[in-house]
Amino acid sequence: MYRHNVRLLKIFNFLIGFSLFAPLAIIYFSRVSGSYTLGASIFGITMLASAIFEVPTGIWSDRVGRRGTIILGSWARVLAFVLYAIGLSYWWLVAGAILEGLSRAFYSGNNDAFLHDTLADDHLEHDFHEYQGKVSSTEQLAMGISALIGGIIAHFSFTYLIWLSVVSQIILLWLSYGFIEPHSRTAANPNIFLHLREAIKLFIYNKKLRLLSIASMLGYSISEIKWEFSSAFTATVWPIWAIGISRMLPSFGASLSFYYSGKLIRKFTEVKILLFDSIVGKFASFVAFGIPSVFSPIILSLPSLFYGVGSVAEKTLMQQEFSDHQRATMSSLNSLGGSVGFAIMSMVLGGLADFAGPAQAMLILTVISLPIIYLYWLIFRNEQKLVA
Repeated sequence: MYRHNVRLLKIFNFLIGFSLFAPLAIIYFSRVSGSYTLGASIFGITMLASAIFEVPTGIWSDRVGRRGTIILGSWARVLAFVLYAIGLSYWWLVAGAILEGLSRAFYSGNNDAFLHDTLADDHLEHDFHEYQGKVSSTEQLAMGISALIGGIIAHFSFTYLIWLSVVSQIILLWLSYGFIEPHSRTAANPNIFLHLREAIKLFIYNKKLRLLSIASMLGYSISEIKWEFSSAFTATVWPIWAIGISRMLPSFGASLSFYYSGKLIRKFTEVKILLFDSIVGKFASFVAFGIPSVFSPIILSLPSLFYGVGSVAEKTLMQQEFSDHQRATMSSLNSLGGSVGFAIMSMVLGGLADFAGPAQAMLILTVISLPIIYLYWLIFRNEQKLVA
């Protein structure tokens, strides 16, 4: 069974990444809404909606099943893209953002738990990092391909661009019905509130998980909005037809990083990779945004070579700390913090961009993200003490 589900997950993630309009979404949203602030707020609303739905969908996944959760998330995603494509006003975008947030909530904790449970059924859970890297690499590959194609199509018509994105998501919905429900899931606590309380207690009393979660939440809230907003910055140094290239390069780099993440993690360990990835990413951002030039998009693409392995390393460490019967719920609690942070940072970034320009806004967010390096260093130091 695991081969069937893993093969479908690779295709499924490819279709998630193959969103032709995503690389130019901030430009489209800003055109429809009339400003960077309102355009960026669509990303914030998406994440705020995701935050609201995170815990209920995580509990649903743990109590009802992984496959059905994926299907519900796919329906919400298709409807969201349809509303984006109609896009008659800002409020159509808001409605789409709420549905996309619901879709993200269905996917966030569930899909990692689905892969873990699928592997556990065949006693392969110790290879989670290997398979996680492989199935995630296809999404990044699709993002790179769609970025290049999307940039070309957008040069002629944003309308065609968005409706073609709807088509790819309809195929994704059809594919979601092909998954097989894994069986490796212990019975959840029948009391929803006790189930949630147990999950929260583990976050509170598990120091390693707490540090990982705080770093993950802060990192996600800042890095994701910077990624979504990057096209607005690139448009200040490159022509619009080339924006797709600026998104293609890091996506291809991340795809390679995901694909080889298993080998790299076995050689260097998860914590060392997280620390190195965080340092390199922030150094590149300071150079690219501090001295904006035609080389900035290329400089920003370099850390992508470590993004995939860093992401897998983080998820692997968390899966090791999560309890079996609350795996999706605990992952959703972590995503909840990241989504709330993203919603806040999207408004901060949009306002700063309207006031000071995209480059200065992105530079300020990079400064805010510096404590992440310290959090990963604390985890590294604690592990070194255990070894000693």
